[in-house]
Amino acid sequence: MDFPSGPQLRPQSLMFAFFGGHVLEEGPLCVYSGSIIEVLARAGVGEQAVRSTLTRMVNRGLLRRQREGRRMYFGLTAQATEILWDGKKRLWDTGAVNDDWDGTWTLLGFSLPESWQRQRHDLRSRLTWSGFGALYSGLWIAPGEIDVSELVSELGLAAHVKIFHATADDATDIGLMIRDTWDLDGVGARYADFDKRWTAWLGTGNGDPIGTRLHLVSEWLGILRTDPRLPARHLPADWPARSAHETFHRIARQTEGPTRRMAAQLLDTTPLRTS
Repeated sequence: MDFPSGPQLRPQSLMFAFFGGHVLEEGPLCVYSGSIIEVLARAGVGEQAVRSTLTRMVNRGLLRRQREGRRMYFGLTAQATEILWDGKKRLWDTGAVNDDWDGTWTLLGFSLPESWQRQRHDLRSRLTWSGFGALYSGLWIAPGEIDVSELVSELGLAAHVKIFHATADDATDIGLMIRDTWDLDGVGARYADFDKRWTAWLGTGNGDPIGTRLHLVSEWLGILRTDPRLPARHLPADWPARSAHETFHRIARQTEGPTRRMAAQLLDTTPLRTS
């Protein structure tokens, strides 16, 4: 295996990592299904799993098919492009350590009918992705000023949600509030495990760069999705996100050049038609 063993990654996560790394910034392109199968095989995903994942992503409006002669190509939809740009920002710009917190919080309160279980689940899932934690059952909080108006509007819940931006009173123990609201042990453990396994890989790391990078990016983004980027000054002094962040970027730099050269040889692409 060219990458360290770790959490089981869903084929769709690896597929997103593939399109984010090789299609998103290369212009409106489609990639031949055979190329995708070959690359994902290097990340340990079998052909049948790749084909079924492509079909599911087309059905969900994340990918579009384009036939060229006898070959089938796949390209990004507008929805997938938006998701990937957001993921790219998380990976390369925002980072895992919040040293720049200005003391503000975003609070979101909601009250939904008991029968709206799906809407409640969707709202909570989107809030968690945006860095919120449940201060109380119907009151969620996140560090910084976060614009969630579009999120709420997309879910059709604007009439049921109230949003505030505020600072905490001096009587509030922010460190205690953070420990009560978020699963620090769980988030920290994921960072520590990532750092341990990938640091060990650095000592022996070689082999297939494209498969390694797909696993690296997919796993790291999965961890970032569970991390609310809480203010560093209110976290334990040995918070493992900083070391894991450095390990991720070190391996990302190491694999970038070889991955691009290999992709240039492996990928059969064609321009994405607009209609």
